[in-house]
Amino acid sequence: MVNRRHIRVKVMQSIYAMHQNNSDNLEKEEKFLFQSIENIRDLYLIMVSALTELRKSEEDFIDKSAKKHLATAADRNPNRKFVNNKVLLLLDENNSLSIALEDRKINNWKNNDDYILILLDAVKESDVYRKYMHNRDNDFEEDRKFVFDLFTEVIAPNEKLYEYLEDYKLTWVDDIPVVNTMISKQLKVLSTEGKDAFSVPRLYKDADDKDFVKDLFRKTVLNEVELTKEFIDKTPNWDTERIAEVDAIILKMAICEFLKFPSIPVKVTINEYLEIAKEYSTPKSSIFINGILDNLVKEYQGGNKMIKTGRGLL
Repeated sequence: MVNRRHIRVKVMQSIYAMHQNNSDNLEKEEKFLFQSIENIRDLYLIMVSALTELRKSEEDFIDKSAKKHLATAADRNPNRKFVNNKVLLLLDENNSLSIALEDRKINNWKNNDDYILILLDAVKESDVYRKYMHNRDNDFEEDRKFVFDLFTEVIAPNEKLYEYLEDYKLTWVDDIPVVNTMISKQLKVLSTEGKDAFSVPRLYKDADDKDFVKDLFRKTVLNEVELTKEFIDKTPNWDTERIAEVDAIILKMAICEFLKFPSIPVKVTINEYLEIAKEYSTPKSSIFINGILDNLVKEYQGGNKMIKTGRGLL
């Protein structure tokens, strides 16, 4: 679920927070870093469970409408295509999802069902829903495509939902796109009916990625003075105070990867941090950072200071 670039972003944000808070408690900050990544799993579960809660909410509405004293013919014979959607039912009955929700104690929508009602109104007002409900027949492929379109076009972009998630946990602001992309990919390829057709993804791809979080954070923080010296003399027109805080952190992390992560290709490191700079720093930061890193790579290669193991790593 969490890729290397997002790991780099989370580490960068944690180091930035340490600087802003003048904190030198490495263990405390590292624990917060891992917890912020662990919380991404909760965000994922909240977003997926929104789909199942929407179906349940509509089913409850249909049942109550049918029992009204002055129920109309439409109330007594509603179009149940949405509540009978095969993919939504699959998610509702999925063992992997149910266990994860219970294990992580995710009950946000039961405590905030007003947001589900807001979402349900948005669903019913959407063209995606209207086109889907033109008949009463349920077909797995049509149901899958509908849920995919509903999630990507109606639910994920919903401003009220975004505001709720941002207020609930501020660290989720940068995690929402990662989670929404993961869910969209899963819904797009879901093709088999049954309780085991869907599974909650692992938080880390493998143990190496989890180790990468700790190693990158610790090696950067514990060597900040030395890492700063590597680039400060390469910026004659910039003193330390004039270099943006985020840019300085990005440079230190990139240099740390150059010198202390022999298995990571140089090009990967440069490309990853340039993309992060474009998104999180000033418009000219990526050009500034690219120039410094290019010069350092040439210097390191010329002096055999940078050792990379494996094929194609330079």
